Amino acid sequence: MKHATRFKALARQAGGVVRSIAQGAVLTAGIMGASHLGGNMANVSGIGFDDLVGQTEAGPTSAELAMVASDFERFALRIGRPESDTMSLRASFAEKSAGAGLKSALDELAGVAEDPFAEDEGALSAEMARVRDWIADTYRVSETALEPALAAAETSAQELGFDPLLIVAIMGVESSFNSRAVSHMGAQGLMQVIPRYHKDKIGPDAGRNALFDPQTNVRVGTLVLHEGLQRYGTMQRALQYYNGSLKDPNARYTRKVLALKKRLMLVAGREAAPMLVGQAG
Repeated sequence: MKHATRFKALARQAGGVVRSIAQGAVLTAGIMGASHLGGNMANVSGIGFDDLVGQTEAGPTSAELAMVASDFERFALRIGRPESDTMSLRASFAEKSAGAGLKSALDELAGVAEDPFAEDEGALSAEMARVRDWIADTYRVSETALEPALAAAETSAQELGFDPLLIVAIMGVESSFNSRAVSHMGAQGLMQVIPRYHKDKIGPDAGRNALFDPQTNVRVGTLVLHEGLQRYGTMQRALQYYNGSLKDPNARYTRKVLALKKRLMLVAGREAAPMLVGQAG
């Protein structure tokens, strides 16, 4: 999975080139249409591309259109476009060219070429994908198991104004990314939330094992951190509140979390800025 993700990232970097290739395929089909119109075009003025593709009396053959579609299909598959998106392209293209005409067939091709690198809804950001790969290697955790937690970190952090890497760092310090972790104090899951203290955040309809769900755990843990920041005003105090160590004069928990966050920033490809203990995340 990791290698597939890295291949797709490289493919996205070449997006402009591939889109140009796709647009070239559309143009090629248009030129084919123009070549079949016949007649003396030298004396005709004011004819644009829309006029050409609108002609239905003559046009490129289904075989020619299928050839263009086949070329694009090969490019699409090489760059990681899902096979389901391209398997029927050639047949659909031939059918449209034979029925509704060249313009409809070109619209079909243009639609496929429009955004070959669209992200799936809920996909990790590029920097979080790099963080996922590093965590999987360092902590020996399944990438599949990590993804819901990291996606929840991005969503919850955005909603409450935190850096998502801060939330990920808390997970690392609290549970080493073990979603089934339980402490001797009864703290559960990735962010080690104690359920009896935070029933209002978990929700009245949640089951007894709700905090073992990565998305629920991360959402609730982020709310706990936000509560601490609202009460105490600084990230140092908020983190010490989260850990139940407000009386620690050395702020050891805060230092551990921010040290891991700094490491994650390097992994993510950010410029690592100096961080003070009291700096908000």
